[in-house]
Amino acid sequence: MKSAVIVFPGSNRERDMLYALEHITGTKPQAVWHAETSLPDVDLIALPGGFSYGDYLRSGAIAARSPIIAALKAAADKGTRILGVCNGFQVLTETGILPGALMRNAGLKFVCKTVRLEIANANTDFTRAYKPGEIIDCPVSHHDGNFFIQEDGLARLEDEGQVAVRYAEGTNPNGSLNDIAGITNAAGNVLGMMPHPENLIEDLNGGTAGRRLFESVVEAIA
Repeated sequence: MKSAVIVFPGSNRERDMLYALEHITGTKPQAVWHAETSLPDVDLIALPGGFSYGDYLRSGAIAARSPIIAALKAAADKGTRILGVCNGFQVLTETGILPGALMRNAGLKFVCKTVRLEIANANTDFTRAYKPGEIIDCPVSHHDGNFFIQEDGLARLEDEGQVAVRYAEGTNPNGSLNDIAGITNAAGNVLGMMPHPENLIEDLNGGTAGRRLFESVVEAIA
């Protein structure tokens, strides 16, 4: 499986993502600088966590206007799998590739801890290696992870099964509507999520629950 990771000024999790992809797929991913105007022919494009442009204006707002975004939108429309984690999720909402917005955490404080996640939809290209309703541990590290969308949009996400992962009951760290931690686009080829599965792929990191997300994509592409 061929993959690429888009890097923005202020990204700080790109090496984690590059390592995870190479470690799991056995193929070295390509790092793509945000100022490029084209993407390589790959099966998966990842947008890593961090603080692109220092989160100036809004998290992901400036990165969403980078030269590479036109190629990213074209890839999404073509059906290429795209994974946005944390700041990557914020960028995907700012570009309109995913609906909704990520606002300041309800407690107005940066949250960095391990949370409990529930697999809300195990029938996506990113979650098929999990069981429906399975609870896993996964780290979060963000200040603007409070997912919001208008009422009709929320109903559409729920009705169409676009909510891929939720914070398990009673563990929501940021105030997200319906405990939403990650969503897909309508076509199902794009996933944005606030938790960091790339930081939980081997026992040295404290567990391997995040590994199955990447294995799901490998299986879907194969």
